[in-house]
Amino acid sequence: MSAISSICSLNGQPLAVEYGPRVMDGFAKFPADYVGMWQQNDVFLGCHGQWITPESLSERLPSWDEASGLAITADAIIDNRTELFDLLHIHASDRAAMTDSRLLLLAYEKWGNESPAHLVGDFAFMIWDARKRTLFGARDFSGNRTLYYTTTGEFAAFSTTIAPLLSLPGVERGLNELWLSEFLAIPISTESVDVFSTVYKSIRQLPPAHSFLLRDGRLTFARYCTITSKKKLILRSNEEYVEAFRDVFRSAVSSKVRTFKKAGSKLSGGLDSGSVASFAARELLNHNKLLYTFSYVPLEGFTDWTPKSRIANERDNIKATVDYVGNIQDSYYDFPNYDPLSAIDDWLDILESPYKFYENSFWTKGIYEKASEAGMGVLLSGSRGNWTISWGPVQDYHVELLRKFKLITLYQEFNSFCENIGVSRKKMSRVITRKAFPRLSRRSDSQQRDGLPEWIHPEFAERTHVYERLREHGYDFWGDPSQNVYDVRRKQFEKPYYWTVTGKVGCMQSLRHSLWDRDPTNDLRVIRFCLSLPENQYVQNGYGRSLIRRATSGYLPDSVRLNQQVRGIQGADGLYRMLPAWNELVQEFRDTIDDPRIAGYLDVKGLNHAWHAVKASPRPEIVFDNEFRILMRSVILRRFLQRCG
Repeated sequence: MSAISSICSLNGQPLAVEYGPRVMDGFAKFPADYVGMWQQNDVFLGCHGQWITPESLSERLPSWDEASGLAITADAIIDNRTELFDLLHIHASDRAAMTDSRLLLLAYEKWGNESPAHLVGDFAFMIWDARKRTLFGARDFSGNRTLYYTTTGEFAAFSTTIAPLLSLPGVERGLNELWLSEFLAIPISTESVDVFSTVYKSIRQLPPAHSFLLRDGRLTFARYCTITSKKKLILRSNEEYVEAFRDVFRSAVSSKVRTFKKAGSKLSGGLDSGSVASFAARELLNHNKLLYTFSYVPLEGFTDWTPKSRIANERDNIKATVDYVGNIQDSYYDFPNYDPLSAIDDWLDILESPYKFYENSFWTKGIYEKASEAGMGVLLSGSRGNWTISWGPVQDYHVELLRKFKLITLYQEFNSFCENIGVSRKKMSRVITRKAFPRLSRRSDSQQRDGLPEWIHPEFAERTHVYERLREHGYDFWGDPSQNVYDVRRKQFEKPYYWTVTGKVGCMQSLRHSLWDRDPTNDLRVIRFCLSLPENQYVQNGYGRSLIRRATSGYLPDSVRLNQQVRGIQGADGLYRMLPAWNELVQEFRDTIDDPRIAGYLDVKGLNHAWHAVKASPRPEIVFDNEFRILMRSVILRRFLQRCG
């Protein structure tokens, strides 16, 4: 909802009057409904405010409450308002108009530093307690709103974005080589396992699910939320599980469409975004509002090269969902002028750091732009659905049944699954057996990396001890054959580093376009409910993702709801879009490899091998190949380094 900042003196001396406005000038590139600043001797609070929810229209931050001696600035939408109203004994007549920042102050008055543990929503906030002489702040559990900080001998400063902090005196712009080494060594989109670090040595970040306290010049941190699987929910029937899920999911969706503007949703042809859209359309119908959906489709003329189990153009399934659900105004965009290469500089400007997700960068950028132009206040997504509402890995469930010798259930589920998808039982049995009894000896790191081209320079990796640090953080960066998907799911919620990228992308795009990315599949209430369910709710009668398939009966068409043979794949036309400028692209790859700026970071030998392989094969289907991937990521890194001078 806003970009926020704070500066607090560490030596008891008054802050220079120009520091606060200098930081706030760094937000000037974002749209704002108002800009507010508050300073009291040695502390400053700022807010570059954007109105999203109905209650926010009366909000002016920072705000100072004389009676309590508390000042607050906040970037927050709180979803469990009704629960908090009851716990805080808010009079019924005061509830509808109460701003989320006021609710945060009242929560802090009641629970103090424990208040973030009582909140559900997307937030970053800071509260100055004049009586205690403390600055307290927190970030939501999955980092959907960002909060960076820096310290000098004179002050501690906090900001939603990095650039305002770099403008302050005494803050260095040097790069953080430890962060860079992790960025290069981790093959997936995760940036770093050190959740405090950023690409700049002098800039840190408050990690997801953490709070901070600044007292007497000392900054301390605490993790207030760790999501774990606790006691399982035992109900009497499948129908009761479905109804319980619908109640929780309906509440999550209802809280996330809260805006005085239009409500939009990203929509693909799958279960996650389809479920979000179907529940949202029903909720909005109760308020006489439409749901506006935004969908990416490949360029006209693109030939789908993907396997039979995948589909690049999901328009038919999207349209089937739209027609079945109703109360939806749908739109489809192929973004003919966008491609992964042309989007790089814009993303570097937005994220203030290098990134890896070139595959989906161009259409993701386009969707935000179109949603903003259409007047959306919120843009729903289902990004975390694979780990929550649509969890249900069939083969891994079969493996668990085999390991536990539940052979009758395994026989029934296995036969039903093979029949549903039309696959050979003999072939599937080999897959299940291999997964159930992997080799006892674990492969070495070097063996696990066989077949994948090196990206990080070996000497840089050795000098920074990056692989040792990754192992210390419990990061399985190449795949542990003894690790099952249930362990992977558990880590998704225990390790904050998995979702920092998603949160940063959504936060920065929302600031640029004055709309809020909201994900009901990532709602804390939904996550806790889904983790409480027994596994047989997720795989039943030969269907994986069984719970959401049953829960969306009457919400989604069967062609989408029961489909487990074909899945959408987005960004498959990314390289096809760049083919008209293939020679220029190959030349930029070459220039990147030859740039001395990257020579100490990247494995030039591996890049040269990749360059020769890619140059000889300008085919759309190599867009996801490892050789093409490391070349694209190298271009992104080089352009970032060029920006840094």
